[in-house]
Amino acid sequence: MGKNIVEKILAGHLVYGALAPGGEIGIRIDQTLTQDATGTLAYLQFEAMNVPRVRTELSVSYIDHNTIQIGFENADDHRYLMSVAQKFGIVLSRAGNGICHQVHLERFGRPGKTLIGSDSHTPTCGALGMIAIGAGGLDVAQAMAGEPFYLACPSVVKINLEGRLSPWVSAKDVILKVLEIFSTKGNVGTVFEYGGRGLATLSVPERATIANMGAECGVTTSVFPSDDLTRQFLRSQEREADFIELKADTDAVYARVETIDLSRIEPLAAKPHSPDNIATVRSLAGIPVQQVCLGSCTNSSYKDLVTVAKILKGRIAHPDVSFILAPGSRQVLDNLARDGYLASLIASGARLMENACGFCIGNSQSPQSGAVSLRTSNRNFPGRSGTLDADIYLVSPETAAAAVITGRFTDPRDLAMEYPDARTPEKLVIDDSLILRPDDADRNGNIYRGPNIGAPPVNTPLPDTLAGPVTIKVGDKITTDHIIPASARMKYRSNIPRYAEFVFENVDATFARRALANKEAGRHNIIVAGLSYGQGSSREHAAICPMYLGVRAVIAKSLERIHAANLINFGILPLAFADEKDYDTLGEGDELEIAGLRTAVAGGESLTVANKTKGTSFAVRLSLSPRQKEMILAGGALNVRSPK
Repeated sequence: MGKNIVEKILAGHLVYGALAPGGEIGIRIDQTLTQDATGTLAYLQFEAMNVPRVRTELSVSYIDHNTIQIGFENADDHRYLMSVAQKFGIVLSRAGNGICHQVHLERFGRPGKTLIGSDSHTPTCGALGMIAIGAGGLDVAQAMAGEPFYLACPSVVKINLEGRLSPWVSAKDVILKVLEIFSTKGNVGTVFEYGGRGLATLSVPERATIANMGAECGVTTSVFPSDDLTRQFLRSQEREADFIELKADTDAVYARVETIDLSRIEPLAAKPHSPDNIATVRSLAGIPVQQVCLGSCTNSSYKDLVTVAKILKGRIAHPDVSFILAPGSRQVLDNLARDGYLASLIASGARLMENACGFCIGNSQSPQSGAVSLRTSNRNFPGRSGTLDADIYLVSPETAAAAVITGRFTDPRDLAMEYPDARTPEKLVIDDSLILRPDDADRNGNIYRGPNIGAPPVNTPLPDTLAGPVTIKVGDKITTDHIIPASARMKYRSNIPRYAEFVFENVDATFARRALANKEAGRHNIIVAGLSYGQGSSREHAAICPMYLGVRAVIAKSLERIHAANLINFGILPLAFADEKDYDTLGEGDELEIAGLRTAVAGGESLTVANKTKGTSFAVRLSLSPRQKEMILAGGALNVRSPK
């Protein structure tokens, strides 16, 4: 029996377990990436491991998320990251060089390699034929220390792309179609592997858009073959030597096969407030638009922005539209400027932002109250833009450009013009001057620590009896943005006591105060949730901040992969209802108790929870590997790791 691409890469990196879907495996990690929203905490945890030098082939630290300098916090974090990179042998991409996923795709990604990053959109590099996985910062720190990355061996779903995209339809519409088919939940433990004759029509940047937003489906990662188009892309980056061919065997086996005819896809949009809330653009035609944000790690390649420049040439943004442009990398910006397209975009009324995440995480360009904002980014969770009552739609660059012109939702096929021919040059201008490589001659420098940077808190060992209230009960699809807000609050990311004040801020502003009071009174906090708890970002702050407030367990109908792993890393029990109907029996404030907990955790997967308030009980499941049980019992990963 032949192997698929996923099996081939995993087999070449397997250090623990067997390639049987569902069982725990450990794989060797070749590359890591961090970004400044998650990197400081990751490196603080790496420091705690007492490892003198990173042990990966390549580790890159990106400064790309919190580049707005209001107050000292972000600047101090950036200086810390620069000093850590030099000391521990980490490559540093400075602020202004671009968004981690775009830059890593351009300058560092290599077919057949493994990559984990402390950002949920790390799977972008699957476009190159990598196993690229988003993870919590602690998992990344352990990989930098030379330890395996552990995960449930995934089942592989084959998505065959056939045919060719019609004019005015792009890769963004492809991934929105995938989200319409698979949704944002129910895909934990799955990898999407793309194939089919239609791949020959999709460049690496287009594949990257699709791989990037596979994260919204909740899959472990997405993988494309490494083929002639991969070689062509690497050649344009002056990295053809990194190319290897990588494809599935003709008799490879998959858990499921789905075929999508590219020629049948039309312009699509994700409506508020979920990436899988899909509608045709034509069905939304006429809705007034107040803001258009073009860019992010999802749709800011040279081809994307040249397409928009050609659509807008000679046209001015509608007076009701604030038109935002954020190129994904300095390389893209430089080549746009050299080729004259940047001037054209500015002439059309574009407001040029830094090559950074910015608007995507609500760190800048929050829309006006009640606004409709069309964005080419990847998430439209409630409040993520920084404006709670704004309606955020996810669209292609073509649809975004049409709205810039008309001031309304407009199917780009209805524009009175031919579809522009936009191509990436065979030879790009490459400038890596904002990429700093560590100097082995200068490894003894001091690490800079600003007053907002504190050591990560450590949990206590698991008690034998867990007893406390349901401190909050939430519904389905609770994202990490619900748990710990991004936007302006993210500047406190390195100060856990301060950042913890905002846990569930936009759900229940009293939560943090109530949870801390329970902790100080010796009571455990319990979160009860519906389906797909912990969607979205890999930010481990969504676990470590609740841990700091005394949360010891989450009981949910289901949990998403990265967040569940982060909970375990910090000693919080990720429990699933054995019968989802028991969710309805629980109310906020109910006093719950699990007795004989340590013995139960060590021995099996079924636990009984007593509801002391209502005099009832119910069963929950705890699916942990022996390694994860050890971490939970000890109160988290940092409590069991021995320095090497």
